[in-house]
Amino acid sequence: MTDSVMLSPGALVRLAIAGWVLAREGVLRAMAPPDPPPLGRLALGLIRLIERGDIAGVSRSVRVTEALNRLGPSYVKLGQFLATRPDVVGRDMARDLEALQDRLAAFPQADAIAAIEKSLARPVSDLFISIGEPVAAASIAQVHKARVQDADGEIRDVAVKVLRPDVEQRFRRDLQSFFLAAHLIEWLIPSVRRLRPVDAVETLARSVRLEMDLRLEAAALSEMAENTRNDPGFRVPQVDWVRTAKGVLTLEWINGLKLTNPDNMAAEGLDPVALSKTVMQSFLRHAMRDGFFHADMHQGNLFVDPDGTLIAVDFGIMGRLNPAERRFLAEILYGFIRRDYMRTAQVHFEAGYVPPEEEVAVFAQALRAIGEPLRDRPAHEISMAHLLSQLFEYTEVFNMTTQPRLLLLQKTMVVVEGVARSLDPDLDIWTTSEPVVREWIEGNLGPAAKVEELGASLVSLAKLGLALPELVSEAKRTSTGLATMAEHGLRLDRQSIDRLARADRRYGKAANVALWIGALSLAAIALHAIW
Repeated sequence: MTDSVMLSPGALVRLAIAGWVLAREGVLRAMAPPDPPPLGRLALGLIRLIERGDIAGVSRSVRVTEALNRLGPSYVKLGQFLATRPDVVGRDMARDLEALQDRLAAFPQADAIAAIEKSLARPVSDLFISIGEPVAAASIAQVHKARVQDADGEIRDVAVKVLRPDVEQRFRRDLQSFFLAAHLIEWLIPSVRRLRPVDAVETLARSVRLEMDLRLEAAALSEMAENTRNDPGFRVPQVDWVRTAKGVLTLEWINGLKLTNPDNMAAEGLDPVALSKTVMQSFLRHAMRDGFFHADMHQGNLFVDPDGTLIAVDFGIMGRLNPAERRFLAEILYGFIRRDYMRTAQVHFEAGYVPPEEEVAVFAQALRAIGEPLRDRPAHEISMAHLLSQLFEYTEVFNMTTQPRLLLLQKTMVVVEGVARSLDPDLDIWTTSEPVVREWIEGNLGPAAKVEELGASLVSLAKLGLALPELVSEAKRTSTGLATMAEHGLRLDRQSIDRLARADRRYGKAANVALWIGALSLAAIALHAIW
């Protein structure tokens, strides 16, 4: 995002409108720190004059939800994203944002049909027997139940996800305002720069770009299906690739019981206690073993079929962990399970999350302050997600760099624990998690893993040995070229000089155009500010 885009008059106007709506709903004053500086107190006084008079008894959660829904799909998505970043908005505001539901009014059936035909480049009648009215609508897409007939004559039900019309342009425009706000925050409040607000918006932008290409969601489903094909009690829907494109995703229709109503499970002959363990262990297995997990694993996205198999849907938001992050997660959890705080502290330093100038022993002491209160407490009172949340509270104390992917992991773990405990309020998180964590530790850090690692190192050394003669020859050629250049200087032929001259003339023209554009943009901003 370039400065000329960030400072465009349109972005400024949209940001001002958003600020007005947030102020009007009392959100800005609710987010203010308890003891702001004099200028902040003056600003809060002005904001109070803008607020609606009937919001005094309305909870902050409701005010935030109403304001973001009024601002549109982009802001709903922003709110959901910020709910995963308590380091940026604070834990209380993050909890308020958790209540934000991505539910919008459906767009017309005719528009959905037109979008499907445009994406698949074929008439709907060639691909579907029928397409019903939308059954769910969110900020980016809506879902229809449809019927198809395969080449062998089999008729089956499918779910068809269709992007909203013009959603890409809407998000692209609003993201300009988000970038502008992030840059202003970093400029005006230097203390928050370590939280990298601009990087946070870039992460949101990247996530939204991925969500708006439904082929990538189909690929995520396919990858998850491969990863979990032998997992007990878990699966994902099959993708219908023939009827899938950038703007349309078609997949198997799931006839199962949603986890939104656990009380109905016993009546269906299902075991909620066993299912709660499947939910927790499946998530940990995906995060640690595969480094690829469903990052929106709430009850509405989880079904259970009559056989008791857990089925996840809606793969628009996924989380990834690299090998170092997976090791970090596994060793931290295992360290707390075994109460080995020194080793857990060392893992933080080895991963580079805590600066080397901090003391390992002091950090281990902080970890002990988190872990020891868990001793002798009832199982249902111990939360792994709360433990990670407390851990991230020490980021400022120990100058730790914010790790957005780990924060997404922690946020997802909060949701997964909530789902598991809704099925079994007495779930013992540690006992349930220990087999999965131990299996990963033994497989990746145990003796067998060390032998495999040694074998890989020997193969790399062998490849290096085979490539050594070519590397020596290349080094000689480079050395000879540098010696010649040092003795005779850098020489260019006539053709190269002509190309450089043409490039210089083009650069000069481009620079002049850029200067004029910048001047006109500043003039427009100034006029907007005056009027």
